[in-house]
Amino acid sequence: MNETDFYITVLGSGAAIPTLARHCSAQVVNIRGFRILLDCGEGTQNQVRAYHQRIQSMSVVCISHLHGDHFFGLPGLLSTMHMCGRTEPITIIGPKGISEAIDTINRFSGSHLDFPVNYIELTAGECSTTPLHVYENKRCNISAFALRHSVETFGYIVEEVPHGSRPPRRYAYCSDTGAFDELADLVHGVNLLCLESTFANDFESIAIEKQHCTSAQAATIASRAEVKQLLLTHFSARYKEIDKLLAEASAIFPNTIPAADGQRYGVEHWDNQ
Repeated sequence: MNETDFYITVLGSGAAIPTLARHCSAQVVNIRGFRILLDCGEGTQNQVRAYHQRIQSMSVVCISHLHGDHFFGLPGLLSTMHMCGRTEPITIIGPKGISEAIDTINRFSGSHLDFPVNYIELTAGECSTTPLHVYENKRCNISAFALRHSVETFGYIVEEVPHGSRPPRRYAYCSDTGAFDELADLVHGVNLLCLESTFANDFESIAIEKQHCTSAQAATIASRAEVKQLLLTHFSARYKEIDKLLAEASAIFPNTIPAADGQRYGVEHWDNQ
C-alpha cells in the first residue's frame, strides 16, 4: 500500500465567505475506494463534480458544526442524490440537531429522500477528553472529538484498517477551533493533521475572540502533537495570497503545506514504519 490508496481531495479551503479561488469547507477522504465527505459548505456539490468525485460515491458525511460555511451544502447534496436515483443508504455524523435541521428544510421545501439516512448525533460531553469511536467498516474507523468554537464543533480522525505489518495511518480533520492545550493530545501522532489557519499572527486577538487559530498556533499544536505533516486550511477571505500564513507556520513546524481547492494530499507513512 502507498499514499495513493489513502488520500484527501480538498473541495473547499476558505473560511466563512467563498471566493473565486477558495470555496467553503469540504473534503473527500478516499481509503481504497471508500469515500467520506468531511464538511459540506455551500456549493460543495459543484466542487464534487468539478474535481471528479462522483456524488453518489459518498457513503459517510461528517459535519464538524452547523455554521453555514460547513453545512449549507448538505441539503442540496442530499436532494441531488435523491433526484439522481440513489437507493444506497448514507450515514451522516454531526452535532446534535443535524437531523432536525435536514428534516425541517425538507419539510418546508416539500422535499423527500428515497434512500435511508442514518444519523449519528454527537454531544461535546461524550468526546471532550478522548476521541469517541463513531463508525467502522472493513476499510476504516472514524472517531470524533470535541473542539472549541462558538457552537458545538467536532473534529474527526479517520484511521485505515491495517493490512500487513505497518501500523495504520491516521488523518485528523480540525475545523473550526480555537487553540487549546488538549488538542495536541487528541490528535497526537497522526500521519496528517488538517487544522484551520484562519488568521496570520497580527490577527491573534481576533482569532482568540472568534475561537479560530492563527497559522502559528496551528503549527505549535502540530509540533506538540508530534504529527508527521500539517495541512493548513480555512483561510480568511482577506488573504488573496497565503504566503505569510505559510511562512509563519513553517517557522515553527517545517513540514507544513497549505490546502488548495482541487488538490490531492496523500496520507503518508512514517519513514520508520
